[in-house]
Amino acid sequence: MVYSLGIDAGGTYTDAVLLNDDDNTIVATNKALTSYPDPIEGIKNAINGIDPNLLKDVRIVSVSTTLSTNTILEGTGFPVALILIGNYDIKQELPTPYYVKVAGGHNHNGVEQEALDEAGIRKFAGEVKDKVSAFAISSFFSIRNPEHEEKAKEIVREVTGHPVVCAHELSLDLGAFERATTAFFNAQLLPITEKFMETVEKDIKSRGISPKIFMLKCDGSVIGIKSALEKPIESVFSGPAGSLVGASFLSGKDTCAVIDVGGTSTDISVIQNGVPEISDEGAVVGGWKTRVKAIKMETSAMGGDSHVWVKDGKINIGPRRVIPLSRAAELFPDFLEMLKINPMPANTLISNNIQPTTFYMKSGYKPIGLTDLEKSVFDAVSDEPTSLRELRSRLNNRYPSSKVLDKLIQKRLIQTIGFTPTDALHILGDYTENNIEAAEIGASLLGKMCKLDPKGFALSVKQQFTRNMASHLVSFFLEGVPKEEVRKIFDLDVPVKFKVGIPVVLIGGPVVAYKEGLEEILDAEIILPEYSSVGNAAGALAAKGVRRVDFLIKPASMAAPDWEYYVFSELGRVSFHEYSDAMRYAKETGESLIMQYMKDAGLDPDHVDIDVIKEEIVPDGWDFPLQTHLRVIGVGSRLIDEDSA
Repeated sequence: MVYSLGIDAGGTYTDAVLLNDDDNTIVATNKALTSYPDPIEGIKNAINGIDPNLLKDVRIVSVSTTLSTNTILEGTGFPVALILIGNYDIKQELPTPYYVKVAGGHNHNGVEQEALDEAGIRKFAGEVKDKVSAFAISSFFSIRNPEHEEKAKEIVREVTGHPVVCAHELSLDLGAFERATTAFFNAQLLPITEKFMETVEKDIKSRGISPKIFMLKCDGSVIGIKSALEKPIESVFSGPAGSLVGASFLSGKDTCAVIDVGGTSTDISVIQNGVPEISDEGAVVGGWKTRVKAIKMETSAMGGDSHVWVKDGKINIGPRRVIPLSRAAELFPDFLEMLKINPMPANTLISNNIQPTTFYMKSGYKPIGLTDLEKSVFDAVSDEPTSLRELRSRLNNRYPSSKVLDKLIQKRLIQTIGFTPTDALHILGDYTENNIEAAEIGASLLGKMCKLDPKGFALSVKQQFTRNMASHLVSFFLEGVPKEEVRKIFDLDVPVKFKVGIPVVLIGGPVVAYKEGLEEILDAEIILPEYSSVGNAAGALAAKGVRRVDFLIKPASMAAPDWEYYVFSELGRVSFHEYSDAMRYAKETGESLIMQYMKDAGLDPDHVDIDVIKEEIVPDGWDFPLQTHLRVIGVGSRLIDEDSA
């Protein structure tokens, strides 16, 4: 027997799935709590639940994770500096206070517009190197000529030694601001993703097996661990991709919509005829538009472990993930008694970070760049649950401000404990894995703030969660319609249902608790497949190796458009005198990059399907294209047979 092992390290649980490669059947699964800040313990515990006698015959390990997506949603990534090169007109909020705009950049043909301000880059890098963990660089029209980004990267590495991400490495699409944002988020995730992949590989090898290790990418395909470690940004947003591919595999539906409820987020996506729908614009996560080629999806900061908090009598869910009260009572022996005597904060203090159910504890990350006020609050928090009353005592009878707590949470320095939808399910008997009494106490405290008894409060949380799921699904299909307007419809008591014309597959841990509620408000075939609770891990196994290479071919000059042609790609700019030579170069280079990619991933180049998609713009009266977009796509699914290699 030969097996494949799928692993998904999510925001709350880490799942392992063992697949029989002979008949594509699942033979074993296991779930373990995700460990913070280092996920390796959760990964070990998930794999430890699989029969070691079967593990010795594992040939493939494929990994998916929602950790990157959750970091963006929660705003808890590492601090990153952003270098903008060229004529950037900054009218939007940037995701970091550490940024600089310097001279440089190119035009649409890759010709230098202005000399690169190397001294300015060197000065900025030196000033912020101790305040950040990585750098992101975006130059105007780097998609036509990446020279300035590459030079800036060289300078930053020389000055700081920090990881650096360039925008042209991520996208060749137009949209300078979106490319800059994409580079920033991927730089922010580098330390997290790199650590994650290294720990997975280390644990796998410690078990005495040497399988091919793959990472699931954000477009629903897989990449070899070697390439993933060289460019970990390609695994960003892979969690939702895993749930989409896994939902199709588990339900047997080649076409379906998927609602994936995780610990931190709920993701909506669609697969058509077995192929994930890819976003033309790039993924949107946490309100930020990126240029990452990912599955088309909508992610909301609402999961099973989202913080449920009350303000002015209104129940709010999210956006932050917290440790559920029911789980905290299992982890910390004294927590239940602490919760019972926790006082109600004054109305002037009540906020999303300060509730009668919130406690704080250090996460284990080392502080960096703290203000004096932030440091005083951080030092007052213990390694175990700390109440607001304890914080006040340690801060000389002064309460910490919600703003300071928010900053420490954003910097991943403290972790919050609070009431969650998972706690609500414990009260209602839908999910009873942990301490029910802690959940009931929390519901009693919060229920008083909106005049509900504990069960009524739990029912309200579950109902709001279900309606949010339904409105997110409908909003996904109704592009251009404000989400807030769609959500209002589900609060109306009318005999009307939205009809969804394709099956809706539910993926996630206790997602079964919401199936009946969804059926009451949606006219759709709602499917809860077997093994739905480990759908992401199954998706990591069902995915194939896919490599897309894009080329843009256009005349060098409109004055004499048939004299010279530029070919723009991830390799930079190349010129040809003949259009046919430019096309030949694009096709051959695309195929070469695909074959090398498959080889590096451990996939057999002799079993790769290659397709070429060509889109031309030919003005009336022209004998040749004004512009040609060529996409070369390779799909591989068979490993290299090392016995015959």
